[in-house]
Amino acid sequence: MNKRPFDKEMFKRSVLYNVKTLYRRNMEEATQQQIFHAVALATKDAVIDAWLATQEEIKKKDPKIVYYMSMEFLMGRALGNNLINLTFYDGVKEALEELGCDLNLIEDQEPDAALGNGGLGRLAACFLDSLSTLGYVAYGCGIRYHYGMFKQKIEDGYQIEVPDEWLQNGNPFELRRTEYAKIVKFGGYVDVEVDEKGRQHFVQKGYQSVRAIPCDLPIVGYGNNVVNTLRIWDAEPMNSFHLASFDKGEYQKAVEEENLAKLIVEVLYPNDNHMAGKELRLKQQYFFISASVQRAVDKYKEDHNGDIHKFYEKATFQLNDTHPTVAVAELMRVLLDEEGLEWDEAWDITTKTCAYTNHTIMSEALEKWPIELFSRLLPRVYQIIEEINRRFVLEIQRKYPGDYEKVRKMAIIYDGQVKMAHLAIASGYSVNGVARLHTEILKNQELKDFYQMMPEKFNNKTNGITQRRFLLHGNPLLANWVTDHIGDDWITDLSQISRLKIYADDEKAQQEFMNIKYQNKVRLAKYILEHNGVEVDPRSIFDVQVKRLHEYKRQLLNILHVMYLYNQIKDHPEMPFYPRTFIFGAKAAAGYHRAKLTIKLINSVADVVNNDASINGKLKVVFIEDYRVSNAEWIFAAADVSEQISTASKEASGTGNMKFMLNGAITIGTMDGANVEMVEEMGEENAVIFGLSSDEVINYEQNGGYNPMEIFNSDQDIRRVLMQLINGYYAPNDPERFRDIYDSLLNTKSSDRADTYFILKDFRAYAQAHQRIEAAYRDEKGWAKKAILNTASCGKFSSDRTIQEYVDEIWHLDKISVTL
Repeated sequence: MNKRPFDKEMFKRSVLYNVKTLYRRNMEEATQQQIFHAVALATKDAVIDAWLATQEEIKKKDPKIVYYMSMEFLMGRALGNNLINLTFYDGVKEALEELGCDLNLIEDQEPDAALGNGGLGRLAACFLDSLSTLGYVAYGCGIRYHYGMFKQKIEDGYQIEVPDEWLQNGNPFELRRTEYAKIVKFGGYVDVEVDEKGRQHFVQKGYQSVRAIPCDLPIVGYGNNVVNTLRIWDAEPMNSFHLASFDKGEYQKAVEEENLAKLIVEVLYPNDNHMAGKELRLKQQYFFISASVQRAVDKYKEDHNGDIHKFYEKATFQLNDTHPTVAVAELMRVLLDEEGLEWDEAWDITTKTCAYTNHTIMSEALEKWPIELFSRLLPRVYQIIEEINRRFVLEIQRKYPGDYEKVRKMAIIYDGQVKMAHLAIASGYSVNGVARLHTEILKNQELKDFYQMMPEKFNNKTNGITQRRFLLHGNPLLANWVTDHIGDDWITDLSQISRLKIYADDEKAQQEFMNIKYQNKVRLAKYILEHNGVEVDPRSIFDVQVKRLHEYKRQLLNILHVMYLYNQIKDHPEMPFYPRTFIFGAKAAAGYHRAKLTIKLINSVADVVNNDASINGKLKVVFIEDYRVSNAEWIFAAADVSEQISTASKEASGTGNMKFMLNGAITIGTMDGANVEMVEEMGEENAVIFGLSSDEVINYEQNGGYNPMEIFNSDQDIRRVLMQLINGYYAPNDPERFRDIYDSLLNTKSSDRADTYFILKDFRAYAQAHQRIEAAYRDEKGWAKKAILNTASCGKFSSDRTIQEYVDEIWHLDKISVTL
């Protein structure tokens, strides 16, 4: 480790100077927001020194670079994380106290960067943190969304999407790099020109274009002076205003380019339930990929005398899911059309450069684009994909002569669609899943034909999380306790945390651990009271499910069970029942009707339960608005129970499960995704597992499902809960409000398969698992032991370990060392 000393007096002078020169104020007059900017810029000074030194080292050593290409980077707030990784956090806290300021309040002024939404984006953020901390050179490549996905408001129990104006006050950590701007072209047609040597050149004409401007954000490694770069691309029009068009009265045409540029970077994942949304999403993907690929090639040529032939020796593109897969064809386009390479040369470079991470088991989530849209929007790129497909189909036919079914299943272009996952697998040198179970399901189910044809490409990289954000920063009380007991090596080597296991039976350690948990619950209870107006008891069991809202994640199973518990308490007020607070947090995609209806159901149940004085506060339900990284840190720290209840075989990995485990929460879950490996590490006795296995789910699916009406007719409790969806119990003014949810479970009106995600099938097993949770929680020492063992067993689930595996087995990067 190469920690820099912190100069407290200089930092204070820098903050005072920034307040004075930026705002013409002194500290007493400055607002908290102004002080945040002053502190952020003082921190940026320290970051820039290391960033410059890192760039110098890169020039000197010429290491291989990974370009991590992702539609999302869910970074969270930057100030606290940068101070943690500079190892300046405590020093800055003290300096600010001397200036009469509270660092916690100042951190709260920073909006979460609205560059991502779910686990995919948060994983990308953890990976960048680990790459810097381990000393590997990386660029994250994405889009500078002006409004993110959306800010979630809950009004009358419904999700309302409002713009997330995170850039309203600027972003003090970013650097705008106009010198690296790139032109990205859409539409038009491809003309063929022949040069004097008779060689054909493909030229795109009649296109619309935008200028991509990179904005760089520093990614600070922990205590080692390495600063990598998250490069997010903003869009500008080539010509912002066509005066000639305006003078002719063609007002729309006058601002056409400006509107195109504005739209591309406005929103993460525009609603693509309609063609305009699909078109915008494809434009976004190509926009940041084209700019990133062009810049990566330029950078390589600048450092290697303009020769591109060994590009793959110094650059690798990791495609984070199918969204960035167009990078394959774009790299081919640049090599063929701009660098003048022959097909075979370009193909050799491309296939040694691109690697693909699959994040989903469900085939509907593997992106497919209508040919009409794709070829119209990206005519030259489509031509290249056609040629890749033609050659790949010949390869399939050579391997499996006469097997047309193989071609149908594996072709990149088929049935009017361009299949992006197929492009990534056919053209990349590595295909990885993100948990052992997920990778096996890919090999044996979804991508079976590809695995059989090219098994050498497939590998597993179980996801991980950064302990620096989710323990060191998010849970300082526990972080200090861990350091007091085993030292601070765990901060950069999480496997060291296993040394806590010797304290699992120690009564004093158990009391300290549970007291920290209680203090974190008090902190979250205060947040809930401020934001929800609901008083929750920190002595109740905090049972938490926070993640994207999707049917396979089964928030519906959770709330139906809460309805069941409420019925039980009402019917049997005398029964022993340990008070419970069920906490939900989730965004539903704007066009996802059933997910949004589930949010309404959760809030409708909360309204009834939380206002029923007769149950004496035994049960509370809370939906935390606008779930994001900054409030997630508090939620993970406070949770007693972690709900990881996806339908087995549907969750690729999960990383929220790991964050709860790190913070000492007990998992109630199915054997799905990374839960399988977590249980191996902690021991099944330290989790509560229930429900169908992935093999059982897959077997049901292959045989047409099961009949939920049998459960409905034979189980009175389940029938009662379902009837409450349609008899107005939770919607007296509109008894039909939750009819769609009822129909999806029992399928009374359509030919679709009922209860696709096996909610009723797993309901009884889930209810029994909750009884086991209650019994375990009543045994205070036993629970404390489980909680400590969860924290002590999570060493494997650091993103540092995951990244080291990517480096060793896929990327083969070189470490750098930076001294200031």
